[in-house]
Amino acid sequence: MDCPACGNHVPDGSSFCNICGRTMTGAAVAQAPLSPPKTSGKSIASLIFGFFSLLFPAAILAIVFGHLSLSEIGKSAGRIKGRGIAIAGLVLGYLGISFIPVLIIAAIAIPNLLRARIAANESSAVVAVRTLNNAEDAYRNQHPDAGYTCSLSDLRDLIDPPLVSGQKHGYAFEIGGCVADPATRSKVKYQVTARPQQFNQTGVRAFCSDESMIIRADAGGSADSCLASGPVLQ
Repeated sequence: MDCPACGNHVPDGSSFCNICGRTMTGAAVAQAPLSPPKTSGKSIASLIFGFFSLLFPAAILAIVFGHLSLSEIGKSAGRIKGRGIAIAGLVLGYLGISFIPVLIIAAIAIPNLLRARIAANESSAVVAVRTLNNAEDAYRNQHPDAGYTCSLSDLRDLIDPPLVSGQKHGYAFEIGGCVADPATRSKVKYQVTARPQQFNQTGVRAFCSDESMIIRADAGGSADSCLASGPVLQ
């Protein structure tokens, strides 16, 4: 380009004429080529935190960085891009925030439901042990020569099918410890046990009884400990 004052040829990009010193302004000044817009680092951070938005701090950070990024992009006059990434991070962040009340309710409700289920299973187990005691007594009266039985299948006409199978409401039931009278050979003793199939999930305490029909319990869920030294169930 030429200097408008002296006509000297001035290289493109020069700010003044090297002959007359005229400042090259306005249209005479060559414009440096614009650099391509860069992606906002805050928008990328927002999206990354958004992927982990079910974790409470990550959701907050996704929202904060998302808004900061949109503000930065809006003021950059096209020099910074990443608006779509920031919006995606914001959406994930707000979705994460919306799930937080659900997670809090679940964290409170699930343990309570588990405790209620355990209590219900234990009550059912006690009733089942009592039912087996009554069935053993009825079986002995029906079969005086045999006495008690150590087989749940022998009691199938006196108890419901789940008890015959030995599993009911999260508990496993067994009959054993039969002792016969040497003189009559009829069984005069038996032991019935009920233990949780999954300790601390389907039940906590184990229960046991015998021909005395006194029901005992073991807080550790052990059928053997219940038979050996379990306190009488109150």
